Amino acid sequence: MSGQETPFSFSSSGGQPDPNLYQPQPQITPQHPPLSDLVGQLEDYTPTIPDAVTSHYLSSAGFDTSDPRLLRLVSLAAQKFVSDVANDALTHCKMRQANQASSKKGKDRKLVMTTEDLSSALGEQGVTVKKPPYYQ
Repeated sequence: MSGQETPFSFSSSGGQPDPNLYQPQPQITPQHPPLSDLVGQLEDYTPTIPDAVTSHYLSSAGFDTSDPRLLRLVSLAAQKFVSDVANDALTHCKMRQANQASSKKGKDRKLVMTTEDLSSALGEQGVTVKKPPYYQ
């Protein structure tokens, strides 16, 4: 074993493994504020999606609530989802137009987001989009 390092640490007494090697290491967990703080902050938050719209769609899905904090939490989650999809669709649009621009040299064009860009972005989120037969 000369010239090779072993993955174990040995103590100087009798070649036994170091007992500190197998000691459980303390878990370092980041300190996050409790969820109750977030729910409390939602009382003063005005989401992009109005409470009435969120309430309508929740009640049509069979979930009735009168707690405005819960409505705002769902609105915030929906807003995040829409924002992520829009950002991903924009990325797809830029990549598609960059590929087209490399084959055709010309002026800078405006970005035109297509249904295919949106469909690709939604597909990454697990939503399947199918075109109606009259568009194919």
